Amino acid sequence: MTKLWGGRFTRDTDASVEEFTSSISFDQRMYRQDILGSMAHARMLGRCGILTQMETDTIIDGLASILADIEAGNFIFEIALEDIHMNIEKRLTERIGPVGGKLHTARSRNDQVALDTHMYMKSAIQSIASLLHSMESALLEVAEININVILPGYTHLQRAQPVLFSHHLLAYFHMLSRDFDRLRGVWDRTDIMPLGAGALAGTTFPIDRRMVADELKFSRIYANSMDAVSDRDYILEFLSFASILMVHLSRLSEEMILWSSTEFAFIELDDAHCTGSSIMPQKKNPDVCELVRGKTGRVVGHLMAMLTILKGLPMTYNKDLQEDKEGVFDTIDTLKFSLSVYASMLKGMKVNADRMRQVLDDDYSNATDMADYLVRKGLPFREAHAVVGRAVRVAIETERSLTELPLPELQAMCSFFGPDILEALRIETCIEARNSEGGTSTAQVKQALADCCKILQSQQITCCLYEKHNDL
Repeated sequence: MTKLWGGRFTRDTDASVEEFTSSISFDQRMYRQDILGSMAHARMLGRCGILTQMETDTIIDGLASILADIEAGNFIFEIALEDIHMNIEKRLTERIGPVGGKLHTARSRNDQVALDTHMYMKSAIQSIASLLHSMESALLEVAEININVILPGYTHLQRAQPVLFSHHLLAYFHMLSRDFDRLRGVWDRTDIMPLGAGALAGTTFPIDRRMVADELKFSRIYANSMDAVSDRDYILEFLSFASILMVHLSRLSEEMILWSSTEFAFIELDDAHCTGSSIMPQKKNPDVCELVRGKTGRVVGHLMAMLTILKGLPMTYNKDLQEDKEGVFDTIDTLKFSLSVYASMLKGMKVNADRMRQVLDDDYSNATDMADYLVRKGLPFREAHAVVGRAVRVAIETERSLTELPLPELQAMCSFFGPDILEALRIETCIEARNSEGGTSTAQVKQALADCCKILQSQQITCCLYEKHNDL
């Protein structure tokens, strides 16, 4: 097949080279962005007098018909045509004749592919922002429903202090809200229009780049033509955002896997989000959590791959940059799956409050509160720490909880203990005593829930703005 760029070549491309260099197998998903970008480019060429009105209309009508064919499944993509850009341009020329070849006036595949990728990424960011917002909403909903549930808090995976279950979930809410803020930054660096840079140096034609930017709803254009075709910072930022988000989801996955085990039994995942064993009938496996945890490695790998691809590239476009797409497409698909399934899974899980309370009644999570009690009575904290350490050791050796140690026995260890020690060690008292800003008391968590609602409202405004900017 004669290439659209084949004028200076005397031999056909080797079939194995065609297959190796082709990107149509994965970049065909950008067909809509490619066609809408070409339509905007054609209108601009017409407005600037580079094309006649009849040529402009003919090209746009031809592109519209190709878009309809693709969406109806009536378009055959050819490896020999390398990528989505050449597949569409070749079909356009076949359909409307030589005037189709005028569409490529004042542009290169270098700035064309950059435009398509920017447009595709903006659309992906819009979708992911909405899904991230939905998952945060799910966390907030579950936290509000379970405001009175008390959970053993852990450090080093050892029981440490009691916390409200809602407080624990809101920690993840805030992690994800920071991810949303990072995504806002990715949007800002993606919302820049590269078309008009040509291959690298601009064009000799009197084009209007800002007209194209306005039609395609870009906030600004690249100020430097070389930067426009070589910039992949926004993809690096997106992959970095995605990696951090997936790490957060992986951490939550790990906890849900532990919590749903028989040993913990703090939660039970809905059957719809679990699978069974082919040999062990009793099994109920948290496969969704495990897959999200596992897919985190893929996303982090895509970030490392992109950093490595870019680290040694000279200006401006190099074929290496074709490798930016498969990893980012896979990352987008992974994020969409992970966020959508997680929101549903959170809403469907059962919280076993009685089991959590049983664990707390049998451990020493209130030991810090015993030390704080002695400090409030006037004992220096380090001395109080040592006293409570001895009390815990005695309780462990005699298989009792701290509340089961008789007052005389406690007073033998330290005279500061009084009859009010039992009230100070009640789990509810331990919770409500932590009323410092950001703490786990009911009042603080209720305030945090209200603050999180405001964060969600702000994010909803952002989501609507992104949707508006992608309504092409």
